[in-house]
Amino acid sequence: MLHNVKIYNPLSDYNKAIKKLENHKIRPTKQRMILSKLLFEKGKRHISAEALYDEVKKEDRKISLATIYNTLKQFIKIGLIREIV
Repeated sequence: MLHNVKIYNPLSDYNKAIKKLENHKIRPTKQRMILSKLLFEKGKRHISAEALYDEVKKEDRKISLATIYNTLKQFIKIGLIREIV
């Protein structure tokens, strides 16, 4: 029963990302939190918006590709992620 309990770690990349959103006065909506979790809890990696969209669908979540693009642009603007062209 205790195997599923996760301890809150304020230094995790996910929690740092949520805190950074709040510091920049960006509301941590359900979609932003889901995308943050997918981006920051799987380690450092390069991922496209389309690949992230596929991961969202595998998690059985409903986030449009346009929302993913807009969220990624916000994350770039506040310095959470970098765009590689």
